[in-house]
Amino acid sequence: MRIALGVEYNGHAYSGWQAQKHDVETVQETLEQALSVVANEPVRVICAGRTDTGVHGAEQVVHFDTDVVRTERNWVYGANTNLPKDVCVLWATPVSDDFHARFSARRRRYQYVIINRAVRPTYLAYRTTWEYRPLDEARMQQAANYLIGKHDFNAYRAVACQAKSPVKEVLSLKVARQGQFVLIDIEATAFLHHMVRNIAGVLMEIGSGNREPIWAKEILDTCDRAQGGVTAKPYGLYLTGVSYDEEFKLPQVSHSAPVW
Repeated sequence: MRIALGVEYNGHAYSGWQAQKHDVETVQETLEQALSVVANEPVRVICAGRTDTGVHGAEQVVHFDTDVVRTERNWVYGANTNLPKDVCVLWATPVSDDFHARFSARRRRYQYVIINRAVRPTYLAYRTTWEYRPLDEARMQQAANYLIGKHDFNAYRAVACQAKSPVKEVLSLKVARQGQFVLIDIEATAFLHHMVRNIAGVLMEIGSGNREPIWAKEILDTCDRAQGGVTAKPYGLYLTGVSYDEEFKLPQVSHSAPVW
């Protein structure tokens, strides 16, 4: 039987999503340990998209295979009983064997939350990125428009990125202000390593007035990471959703309110 889960987590205390060889805490291992207790046997999960150290998940999607029979309620509440307070399972549902959390995903969405004020935040310190320079969200949007569509995003990915192709399609990239917060919402078919953070770093430089909006396109056209801007911090970055074909009938959550 294949089971899909929706997972929410605060990534501040974890060394990213993916389980690692050395002794560090990751979201994947934490979730697998809790599910293994419920199943009374080892459980290994596959996720829709790996997140970096400090990055949060509003609704990560994973799947795992098991011969153990449990109700959907048992998977959710059993896992949550054994999870720390910064990770929880939102929903569980059986899926067909052709469902794959990563390869069946059609679109992924992220939100980058910037607190834009002169003084540093306290309780929002690791839930937002602080930018003390006044940001012009209209300039940021003008720059963002150059990045929409299918492009070679080599200049916007990490040097260590292992993706076979740097060509990705950005379906939507919106910048908006809500009081002292500036929000960057981006949806794409797939993302490269550090792609969202590198885009955010470039947009903040433009929003602060240090660069002109066309700089975002100039970087893109170089196809050279060495010509790119500063990688923004992971704080304030949220995986807000993953979209699949309706045939899988996943009970996903609608994030109508701010995820932060």
